[in-house]
This record gives sequence, C-alpha cells and structure tokens, in this order.
Amino acid sequence: MLNTVYQLKAPRQFEAVFKDIPLDQEHVLVRPTHLSICHADQRYYQGNRPEAVLRSKLPMALIHEGIGKVVYDPTRNYQIGEEVVMIPNHPMEKDEIIAENYLRSTKFCGSSKDGFMQEYVALLPDRLVRLPEGIDKIVAAFTEIVSVSYHAISRFQRFSHERRRTIGVWGDGNLGYITSLLLKKMLPETKVCIFGVNANKLSDFSFADETYLISEIPQDMQIDHAFECVGGNGSPAAINQIIDYIQPEGTISILGVTEDLAPINTRMVLEKGLHIFGSSRSGRADFEGLMELYRQNPDVPEYLENIVGTTFEVRSIKDMTQAFETDIHKLIGKTVMIWNG
Repeated sequence: MLNTVYQLKAPRQFEAVFKDIPLDQEHVLVRPTHLSICHADQRYYQGNRPEAVLRSKLPMALIHEGIGKVVYDPTRNYQIGEEVVMIPNHPMEKDEIIAENYLRSTKFCGSSKDGFMQEYVALLPDRLVRLPEGIDKIVAAFTEIVSVSYHAISRFQRFSHERRRTIGVWGDGNLGYITSLLLKKMLPETKVCIFGVNANKLSDFSFADETYLISEIPQDMQIDHAFECVGGNGSPAAINQIIDYIQPEGTISILGVTEDLAPINTRMVLEKGLHIFGSSRSGRADFEGLMELYRQNPDVPEYLENIVGTTFEVRSIKDMTQAFETDIHKLIGKTVMIWNG
C-alpha cells in the first residue's frame, strides 16, 4: 500500500513522497488527526542544526507529538476508529537497566526516522496508548511533551532525598508550565516556586505557590530541589542560578535542550554535594502513567488548555508551511495542526 509522507527536504521546504506501508499481521495502521509542533521540529525546519546533522537526517518527515484514529488492526488490540496517542520511541532491543528512551539503538520519529507527518502511520500495538474518554483533542496532541515532564518527575522521585518542602522550576515557557503543573499533582505536599523572565507569562501559573522574576529573587530564598526548563542560550545562567539557591545535597533535574556546551559552577556543585541528572523523551510506562493521571485529575488537561497557542487546518504543503512559519513567532503556547494531509 502506498502512503503519502510529507518530508522536510531542506530547511523550510516540504515535499510529498510516496512510500510503501506494511499491511501485515504485526502493525496497527493509524490515521493521524492532530499533530503538535515542537522546538525540535523547528530546529530542523529553520535549519538550526549543524550542517552535518541536517545532511545526515534530511529528507525526513517531522513531528513526534500526535494522536490519531485506528483504521486497521490485525492484532485486535484496538477497535477501528479508536483514538490513540502515538509513541514516537521505537526501541530495537530491551535492557534490564537502561530505559527504552535512553538506548542508543532506539529510533525516534522525527529524529532518526520519519515522523507523524504522513497520511497513515504503521505502529506496533505497544507504540499506542488509548486516550481518556472526552479529553480535548488539541491538548491530547501534545501528550508527548507532557509525558517527558512526567518521566522526569518520576525519575526525580527515585533519585532525590525525601526532604521536598520546596521545589523551584526555572522557565516560564511551555515546558516550565507543564512540569510545575505535574509537580503540584504528583507531589501535592510540596511548595512549587516558578522562576522566569516574563511577568505576563508567570501570571498564567495560577496553580503555583509562588512566582518570581529571576532578577528579583529574595536573597534568603532556599529551595530543596530544582527543575531547569529553560534550554537554549539561557540554560547556563539558569543552572548556575539554581546552584546558588539550592540547599546542600539537593537534586537538579535538567530538561532544557541547548546546542552549545553549558558552563556551570562545578566548585559549588562539589561544595554542596549536589545531584544533577538529565532526562530526555519518555517511554510507554510514562504515557500510561500520564493517561491515568489525566483520568484521576481532569483539571490537568483543563489547565493545559491555557498553553494552546494556534490551531491550523492542514490540507496542503502550503498549510504545513504556514503552520510552521506562524509557530516561529509565537510567544508561548503549542501550535497544533488539525491533520488532513
């Protein structure tokens, strides 16, 4: 069966190509319905990855955040028409210690294999998770980035000591909003403080205990642990400010992505005996755990509606380009394509 795949041929240049898609007894066929644009997609689209990386990756279909409807399932795990979230991780092996999203052999949609910008996507049944009934489909489209925060918090609970009176979250963008919201639900007894650069954005964190501009942090501020959700050129300053305010033996979770090396104050890391760990992507267990959190806390998807930016009905390559170009200029919020490609 021929499938239409919309690949990024070169920065800012999409093209439609036709590829065979398996109709076997192992893969479930899904018709994407809602796709969300991520910063990682934009780095490819704008050509902001190193030239050697672009040469090795492109042409490639983008997007790793999305949901769809099942149209064919020979495994009989899903009903035809059932709405599912698509997991972009495709592990090639299992390991007793290393999680699927950290195995170097794992393929990832929109990075090491074609993403979800396709007419149909063929996935193994364990790469799909049922959506909670009645969930907003626009919010569900960016489940993957929410699962990354869920994954990082789950790891934090394993790695950190049990004094969790105050946790600081650096970053007032989408990732900071998502992470702090989940922290309030997963650690309800913990005081969550947000540190950012934009007072208007900080005002949206209505569920947080306290918010601060990074230029106006009280000198006596003390936090037990912290999450860095800044990324980009702001990562080094955010990490070093965390090191300044965190208590000894605290844990720092790094979630922001930067293309450049981030110099940090290693002297104080050593003096305070800090634990620093990074988290990237997520696995099936995180998607399943997040779906259960949504079912138990229906206000979480409602809060996530606040970071929906722009939605686009996409029927052509022109529409795809418009969605990506508009997403570049947004201040905050997720851009979601209602996919009719």
